[in-house]
Amino acid sequence: MNVGMIIAGGVGARLSDKMPKQYIKVLGKPVLAYTMEAFEHFEGIDEITVVCHPNYEEDIKKMAEDYGISKLAHIFYGGATGQESIRNGVFGLEKYYSGEDLILIHDAIRPLVDDEVLADCIRVAKEKGNAIVCIPCVTTMMQKVRDEYGEEGKGLECSDAIYPRDLIMETQTPQAFPLALLGAKHREALEKGILNETASCALMTRLGERVYFSKGSEKNIKITVPEDLDLMEALLRTKAGSWRKDNHL
Repeated sequence: MNVGMIIAGGVGARLSDKMPKQYIKVLGKPVLAYTMEAFEHFEGIDEITVVCHPNYEEDIKKMAEDYGISKLAHIFYGGATGQESIRNGVFGLEKYYSGEDLILIHDAIRPLVDDEVLADCIRVAKEKGNAIVCIPCVTTMMQKVRDEYGEEGKGLECSDAIYPRDLIMETQTPQAFPLALLGAKHREALEKGILNETASCALMTRLGERVYFSKGSEKNIKITVPEDLDLMEALLRTKAGSWRKDNHL
């Protein structure tokens, strides 16, 4: 079984909005609704779980009803950090699924994930034991340091080294792992006091696991700052225009 676990526990501090960004509406629909729809409409996903703040449980149930999300099977409560939210979801899923079931952990604020990305994530995870959706790094990556001088003695940010971009991948979500592996690694992290690795791939590699890349997309954007909402709306309008053109409307 393939289960989409959507992490919707964030508070959206960088967006500077009173409402968490996953509940902000774009073209009249909440960001989270687009994300759930992506998993709902992809035939390779059997069920959906959402991890959220307790205050939003009823909102998510209503959202699922309003937008026809029939695959929503479970809602678990998030924690104080991304790692804790994922852990709560993983431990909750252990009550309902087998260790071999594949869990696709996905950010609620990546609403434009498409079928191709989901399909390749599942394919690689089935073949290699896990999958991390990634895209190649296309910009120059510089190592940031501070010089010893600067205003008020704080030093100025600068660099004297770059990372070869052909050796760097930019991670996205979903990130897919068998449930048994997720449970074991989150328990190991607790034992070792590793408590703030937000990304599942970072936690896995820190605990000795090799992870494998699957195909990402530049359109699989993460809603982080206000400009990202504008980009999301533009991509949605472009997609709608292409659909009308293809169907001669």
